Amino acid sequence: MNINQLETLIALSKMKSFRKAGDFLNLTQPAVSAQIKSLEDEFQTVLIDRNQPITLTDNGHLFIEHAVEILNIVDELKQKLSDMNETPQGHIQLGTTTSIAMQVLPRVLSYFQNQFPLIKTSIHSMPSSQIMSSVESGLIDIGITYLTDKKPTLETSVLYYDTFELVVAPEHPLANKRHTSAESLKDLSFIMISPGSAGRRFMDQIFKKLNFTPQIVMELTSSEEVKRMVEINLGAAIISKSSISNELKLGTLKMIQVDELEAVSHPVGVIYKSDRYLSTALQQFLDDLKGMSESQFLGSE
Repeated sequence: MNINQLETLIALSKMKSFRKAGDFLNLTQPAVSAQIKSLEDEFQTVLIDRNQPITLTDNGHLFIEHAVEILNIVDELKQKLSDMNETPQGHIQLGTTTSIAMQVLPRVLSYFQNQFPLIKTSIHSMPSSQIMSSVESGLIDIGITYLTDKKPTLETSVLYYDTFELVVAPEHPLANKRHTSAESLKDLSFIMISPGSAGRRFMDQIFKKLNFTPQIVMELTSSEEVKRMVEINLGAAIISKSSISNELKLGTLKMIQVDELEAVSHPVGVIYKSDRYLSTALQQFLDDLKGMSESQFLGSE
């Protein structure tokens, strides 16, 4: 059974003539007859009395009632699909790190939901190492994270660039300095984010390049935890600059410039499967993300 067959039966029931129904539907008379015969064969019943004028059988009347309902549902679906194209709506599953979820996304989502209130976004906070695999497996629709690796199955687009900075508590001996050398890092006690994160991989690379092993006094699972420990002066940390803007404004953390750290910037971007279907909601979200300026992600310092 197909939609054209239902439309043909309804036209025939109204016009009571194969020729008139064919003229109305722009079909030949044999084509109209063949479509009705195909329906009767599929449902093993007689739908029309072929004596002139053509009339519906009792089974035909019952069939027409349901055919009209089906066509109304199809029309409603077409209208809803058209509405979704004109007014994007749907549900997006987004995965990102805790620091991006807390520092960057509120600005982005506030703007987006004001523009498209019918699009719902669920945020899943996870380590950066899990975001790419979660996008690949379909657990999340898109991810926002540091773009450290490339895979042929994933599309990526840079949103902004971040740096990693040395931070200490206001009471720390380095707090009054604006700048320090990489050599001085050897004397510091560090609070580190757990291995496996993009930030930790970057820090390990820096320490390897500087040819020393840092004094690690604590390892924590998120940058938010790291910041809290640094604030109470339990050690120094090297952390994403985009994640410390609030603490710098409040004065609970002090940032010390280290040339070797600031010389390298790290792309933060959006990732999604290259072969997946993009709903209107997801396409709109991606378009808006890619169209934003870097300042909209980072905010004012």
